[in-house]
Amino acid sequence: MEDGGSSSSVSCETEATCVRVLCRRQIMSAASSGEPSLHWLIGSPLFLPPNTVVSVVKCLHWDPSLGTESIDFTREADDLKTLLLRGLDVVGALFVGNHDVKENACKAIAACGRVRHLLFDDDGSYNMVGATVDMLAKDVSFFVSGDEKSKALGAIPTVVYEDYPEKYLWERGCLLRCDLAFQLPFYVPIDKNSDAGEMFSSAVDTATAKFRDPKTVYLVEVTSVSPEETVPPVVLHGSELDQGMDLLTDNMLKEGATESTKEALASAIFVPKSKFSSLFTVKESENIQVSCAPVAEYFPAPIPAKCLVVNLKLDILCYAVKNFPLASAISKLIIPGLIDQLFTLKKAITPKLLSQHPKLCPYHFFPPGSLHPITAIYDLTYGEMEMNQVEIRRSLHWRLGLPLDRPLVLITNALNFGTNYSGRNSVRNGSMLLKDVHSEISGSGVPGGLVSLVEGSYEYYHYLQDGIDDNGWGCAYRSLQTIISWFKLQHYTSMEVPSHRDIQQALVEIGDKEPSFVGSREWIGAIELSFVLDKLLGVSCKIINVRSGSELPEKCRELALHFETQGTPVMIGGGVLAYTLIGVDYNDVSGDCAFLILDPHYTGVDEPKRIVNGGWCGWKKPVDSRGKSFFLSDKFYNLLLPQRPKMV
Repeated sequence: MEDGGSSSSVSCETEATCVRVLCRRQIMSAASSGEPSLHWLIGSPLFLPPNTVVSVVKCLHWDPSLGTESIDFTREADDLKTLLLRGLDVVGALFVGNHDVKENACKAIAACGRVRHLLFDDDGSYNMVGATVDMLAKDVSFFVSGDEKSKALGAIPTVVYEDYPEKYLWERGCLLRCDLAFQLPFYVPIDKNSDAGEMFSSAVDTATAKFRDPKTVYLVEVTSVSPEETVPPVVLHGSELDQGMDLLTDNMLKEGATESTKEALASAIFVPKSKFSSLFTVKESENIQVSCAPVAEYFPAPIPAKCLVVNLKLDILCYAVKNFPLASAISKLIIPGLIDQLFTLKKAITPKLLSQHPKLCPYHFFPPGSLHPITAIYDLTYGEMEMNQVEIRRSLHWRLGLPLDRPLVLITNALNFGTNYSGRNSVRNGSMLLKDVHSEISGSGVPGGLVSLVEGSYEYYHYLQDGIDDNGWGCAYRSLQTIISWFKLQHYTSMEVPSHRDIQQALVEIGDKEPSFVGSREWIGAIELSFVLDKLLGVSCKIINVRSGSELPEKCRELALHFETQGTPVMIGGGVLAYTLIGVDYNDVSGDCAFLILDPHYTGVDEPKRIVNGGWCGWKKPVDSRGKSFFLSDKFYNLLLPQRPKMV
């Protein structure tokens, strides 16, 4: 795709005919899809300019062969209402096709207008962005609908592709989160089960009214700032929400609050104060927690009735920009978000009220390539892996343009706002575990070689960890733990990395070992590792056998292909030794090669420099400069290559 516009150094705020694109990769991906498609352009009405495209999500509920009139706008609006943060809107649409560019832009804007009407009860179809891509030329053209009177379609001459989109988005705003779990009782006449849906709907309507009740209290607090930046929590009553910040701040000043406090509560609380870095993510930004306490009331049933109780959990995220007042944030973002989510839950629960109603729970995800989190609601009645959940996750992958062979929206991927993400290491039994110890290692010394490495993170497991003296017999166990940590960190599983005893118990349960094996110091090899991975994770493995260590260089091409396509750590077992292989460097012309070995035989403290300098993690040539072979020529070797599950 051509640049088609200016760099981010160009000011866009003062230009009416300008669009700023933060999600260039998503635009390019949509443009190169190779088939007719429609995508919703997501932005925020609070941005300047308003024509700022933050993300792109695909329209799924339509048949491209029947045109945009076949779009199921109701289903699209329902999905977007669940998916998007409050504070983000559909600001336009992108149409990919082979027809007249301006005609396609008109179709995109018309579709945007219809979905906006369902989302926001917005009857206007003006000031919306219509983007279009010719599938042959791959060029993106941007248009904007005219004002309410003319509704003329005009080309946007200035397109700014932001160089630092994360910085642009998160220096201008932050996340607000409100979670609320409660039990909703309602009464159904004993002889009229058919009225259950109506009575439940009425109870939900009553509950939504409580969100604006003058007696409802909202507590607003910053949950992730450093001590020197602490802002005191703010209590807001429902009666203050529609009166703006004036009443709140006036009352605070009467109680002795300073003007600086007033300013902080009005605006700065919503802006990350820490210096932006290239490593910035939403998990490290300031998160604003909003809690609400609905009013409890008692209403006696007028006729004989039975009481049904539905457990509800609301959890919403909002995006608030700089200088957005607290009262407005709650009344314009938090409350509408809670109401939308409550009605979404009602729609799913009502058909199953008299049977086992679904156990619905919202989760927030921040998938790779996205600039902001998204929300999904899962039914946990039968567990996360129930087939309906798979279809929900697959549709999310399609909508967000995510790969279909990676589990990116499993519950284990959900954002955990109570976790400190600042550290690089995780904790196991009170000890810090190192991650990715190879990341600082320099080249292997293979001239003209092509390096292929493990994809993603892993933890380094070695002798004497967890208070277990496995020196001399536990190297394969440690290699297996490293492999399982990879699957855990890539979110293929939520299970904890098993202990030696857990591994032994698994082998006993499948009948490979006798019960006396549990608690022993017996070795295991590649075959046993494959059994355990299959039982605990459902992961299949490929095993390569070589008769001598001298034959291992012949397998470098195959190992390089494994790292490029599967990306999982490999266990190498030979004789009484086991290693973890995390990369190869291979010159396919000369045959020269090197192996990146993570050695589980290490017994020292977990200091990365000490491990690397001592050669416990490093490149190993089959024969070093002194003529010494790393792999033994008189020993056979088995290589265990775990296969990445193709799942969503």
